Amino acid sequence: VQLQASGGGLVQAGGSLRLSCEASGSIFSINYMGWYRQAPGKQRELVATITTDGLLHYADSVKGRFTISSRGNAQNTADLQMNNLKPEDTAVYYCNARLTVFGEGFRSGDYWGQGTLVTVSS
Repeated sequence: VQLQASGGGLVQAGGSLRLSCEASGSIFSINYMGWYRQAPGKQRELVATITTDGLLHYADSVKGRFTISSRGNAQNTADLQMNNLKPEDTAVYYCNARLTVFGEGFRSGDYWGQGTLVTVSS
């Protein structure tokens, strides 16, 4: 199972970026997908999640600025549109998914993509 994340970069304050994540592999079912971030010297924190039923959850710090969505009807994707970015949004962003995978039986757990760096300059 692999979570492929992309879309980070450098942007000025007030600008926008879009992060994309796609889960692939021996996936039986998906509970939710989401994004976390970790700023230097800080703990990893939840940014946003989307369930396969379309329920959305956002951290208070990004409400009204960030939007999480699935790409088309592809529930194995989670895109994060980030608008009005602030310097405090600077962090490594990680795609996350709660999956049930199959192989030798079924097992559920959290899976992580590689981080993608978002840098917002003031």
